[in-house]
Amino acid sequence: MPRVLVIDDEAGIRFALKRWFERQQWQVAEAHDGQRAMELIEASPREGDGGFDLIVCDLNLPFMTGAEIVATLHRDRPPLAMRLILTTGDNVQDAAPTSILSTHPHVLQKPFDLVMLRDTIVRIIGA
Repeated sequence: MPRVLVIDDEAGIRFALKRWFERQQWQVAEAHDGQRAMELIEASPREGDGGFDLIVCDLNLPFMTGAEIVATLHRDRPPLAMRLILTTGDNVQDAAPTSILSTHPHVLQKPFDLVMLRDTIVRIIGA
């Protein structure tokens, strides 16, 4: 069963994503802030059985932003950084060319629909 880590400070968003992933037969872990997310990531196996197959991470988080999480993963776990979907309420079209919203390959602007999420997951890890 694939594993996903959902990181968002809004409980309603975490709940909705958790239900959706569980219906898709995913095992879901949750974090409400960046610090807790990094604790879960650091405690998980690097790759293979038991590691996270995907991360869905809000950009604006308490204690450690989504951009900081991406930077840490690029340094410590590059394959996992490439399986991270950033979500944001910020306007992605107006993002500066050097910002994380322009440079990270997987960004969804809130509100996004679940078809967009599914399509992004397929691009990242396949069917």
